[in-house]
Amino acid sequence: MSHLDIELQQLKTETIKMWTLVNLQLSKAKEALLKLDKDLAREVILGERRVNAWELKIDRDCENIFALFNPVAVDLRFVLAVLKINNNLERTGDIAESIAKFVLNVNTDFDKKLLEITRTVEMYDGALFMMEEVLEAFDKLDTALARKAFQQDEILDDINVKVNAVIADYIRNHPENIEPPLYLISVIRKLERVGDQAKNMAEEIIFYIEAKVLKHRSKAEKKKE
Repeated sequence: MSHLDIELQQLKTETIKMWTLVNLQLSKAKEALLKLDKDLAREVILGERRVNAWELKIDRDCENIFALFNPVAVDLRFVLAVLKINNNLERTGDIAESIAKFVLNVNTDFDKKLLEITRTVEMYDGALFMMEEVLEAFDKLDTALARKAFQQDEILDDINVKVNAVIADYIRNHPENIEPPLYLISVIRKLERVGDQAKNMAEEIIFYIEAKVLKHRSKAEKKKE
């Protein structure tokens, strides 16, 4: 292996470690939300420092590879993709932290019926699944697996679009319990953004492996590629 190959493999390993940490942050935030576990929520908030530290390290490593090795072709695409994935992961970590902060502000357990009709758990599970599946695509260099994210993101988008009417109806029927549904609608908005981040990372994987830029293509075009 050349020195560049060693550096690229190390960069991939670091990215997978950061990705795993971000997925763990999201999982903990979900548990904190459903159990109203404020201690776990604080753990997620503290864990954001590690995510930020990983982001800075990966950025520096990418800069060093550019400066020392001047990569070209597939190696260049890989480093460019990692730079963007790194940014997406940091933003996803921010989302986990924001959900944890919501938990600290809520004082009563969420109504199980409210969780069911808003499809919050379904959406959270879907977002986590996307993050894990796209990570696997990155690790295994599997563009077919990466492309599944485009279809899965549509499910999250559908829940997000429909939740306004569901929440409005719930508040009309439960005027004494306004705060929890408002927090949940904010959580769902953030989970929709997790889906967007996962989709963006899937696009970067395809760019790296196939040299195809899907960023500004329609969903139908992406499925045909």
